[in-house]
Amino acid sequence: MKAIPITAGLLLASSLYAQEKPNIVVYLADDHGCAQSEPYGDTFIKTPKMQELADQGMLFENAYIASPASGPSRAALLSGMIPVHNGAVGNHRLPRPESQKMVKQLQEQGYEVVAFGKIAHGKKHAELCGFDELEWYNWNSDTKLSESVSAYLKKRTSKKPLCLMVGDHRPHVPWGKESIYNPAEVNLPDYLIDTKETREHWARYLSDITRMDKTMTEIDQMATDYFGNNNFVFIYSADHGCQWPFGKWNLYELGVRVPFIVRWPGQIEAGVRSNAMISWIDFMPTLIDLAGGKVSDDVDGRSFAPVLLGNTKKHRDLIFTTHNSDGDFNLYPIRAVRNERFKYIRNLLPDCYHSNHSDILRKDGAGAYWDSWDEVARNDKQAAAIIDRYYRRPAIELYDLKKDPGERHNLADDPKYKKELKKMSDLLDKWLEEEGDDESLDYAPYPLNGPTPHQVHQAREVNKKKNKK
Repeated sequence: MKAIPITAGLLLASSLYAQEKPNIVVYLADDHGCAQSEPYGDTFIKTPKMQELADQGMLFENAYIASPASGPSRAALLSGMIPVHNGAVGNHRLPRPESQKMVKQLQEQGYEVVAFGKIAHGKKHAELCGFDELEWYNWNSDTKLSESVSAYLKKRTSKKPLCLMVGDHRPHVPWGKESIYNPAEVNLPDYLIDTKETREHWARYLSDITRMDKTMTEIDQMATDYFGNNNFVFIYSADHGCQWPFGKWNLYELGVRVPFIVRWPGQIEAGVRSNAMISWIDFMPTLIDLAGGKVSDDVDGRSFAPVLLGNTKKHRDLIFTTHNSDGDFNLYPIRAVRNERFKYIRNLLPDCYHSNHSDILRKDGAGAYWDSWDEVARNDKQAAAIIDRYYRRPAIELYDLKKDPGERHNLADDPKYKKELKKMSDLLDKWLEEEGDDESLDYAPYPLNGPTPHQVHQAREVNKKKNKK
């Protein structure tokens, strides 16, 4: 395929796609906060493949998911619809089958679409998507994905253009026991409490990211060998942020901003860092656009192919994100909107605890460090403040992301930002009404005037043991 100059018009590119459709490889991580990677500025962790992709293609600084839990996030990707429209508003809730149309629409464009590992959330979700070949598994070893993809490519006889989707479970908990990094040497983010247990778990989290990066290197090489060159679209992203406090299950940047890197030699200019705001609901329309097709009108997303091809530097003016619950563990509905500078967050149940699996279950390789946090917080006011900020949220939060990218200084009560607060509140109200979000919740939350969710869980476990006797 002859390379199109970056300045060429989108119509010319679309015409060429119709003649020879590009092969596509999508590699998705699970729970990877973009800050923990070389191209996004981490000087400690080793992620050479991510850095190589960024050097060879386009890195998005402002890529967002629709909802910070695997089920809603992946259903949004595979439908181009926000959770309230595709039906997967809470984690572990299946989307409406007819909404999961990305695979079908790619097939209509002549593609063979295959998936290995965790692309959809759960086997039932994966099966209703209609992949031409599916090998679904939630957990994989360092070699599982490579073996699966290698076996498929060796036996493949189809001459159709290929969309190969690979879902790595890493760095989802439980993190591997064998650590690549020395816990004493890791750089802990300042939103965590520095304890021996925290360092050990952070080192394991980073290790899983580096191991995942190695597997992605192997998959990319397999695709290059199979296609005979690297002239195919390669996309790397993650379904939401890390499973650490203020990350997954939160609408802070740590939870909803994700890595997103696209390489396509000769079509996408190398080494570009784009500030365009994109969303995972735009994923499907973009793939269909690159395939030369027309996206149906009933999706919420829209193609950012013009950004990829260098025809524009902007995509969205606003990003909306939502979260409801994850079973009866995380029961804290939140809604948010951000523009280029400000983030507005509305916590629907500010009189209840924010919580999740990590602090409730405190399992090894996940949240076992929480016991050390409680111990330190007994005599350390700063540690106690971090825990309090995690559990208790104000009804409204407003952040100036330009001055305060870490979202530490809530401006909601600052009279200087009264006008901005109302503007953002009105934008969210309008969107919620237009999209039909009734802000419903399936389970009873944990009120602040009662025991912590961890204490509730401990009491349940004691009762279970008593009932077994």
